[in-house]
Amino acid sequence: MVSKAPDSMMVPDIPEEIAGLRMTRQRQEIYRILIEQRNHPTANEVFMRAKDRLPNISLATVYNCLEALVQHGIIRQVHFERESSRYCPNLREHGHFHDAATGVIHDIDFKPGVNLSDMLDLPPGAVVEDIEITLRGKIANS
Repeated sequence: MVSKAPDSMMVPDIPEEIAGLRMTRQRQEIYRILIEQRNHPTANEVFMRAKDRLPNISLATVYNCLEALVQHGIIRQVHFERESSRYCPNLREHGHFHDAATGVIHDIDFKPGVNLSDMLDLPPGAVVEDIEITLRGKIANS
């Protein structure tokens, strides 16, 4: 199932601490940006959006905030071949579909009851701890 999150959504107040990480004003703003527009932005895109509300924020601060949020499991860093890293606030197990025609990245939910490791020929004793699936293609009629 391909699900594109709404371009914009109402965000409740962000707590002062999430997953043991103190949410500074800058971290709250970066997290708010990712939650409001779930379109897998790059750090530079996050920086440009953050400048609207925090005009004095630096790109280095944005990178530091994103790194802290990733390290505490609050967001995911998503890597696409030969592209800048992107950031995803969706923590459910899911994959991504990269539409080559539009550049849009869609979250893809796994169908209920499907265990991906059952479909893969893994080495004996292998335990899957993390899955990153990226599909590339075009959406017909888009």
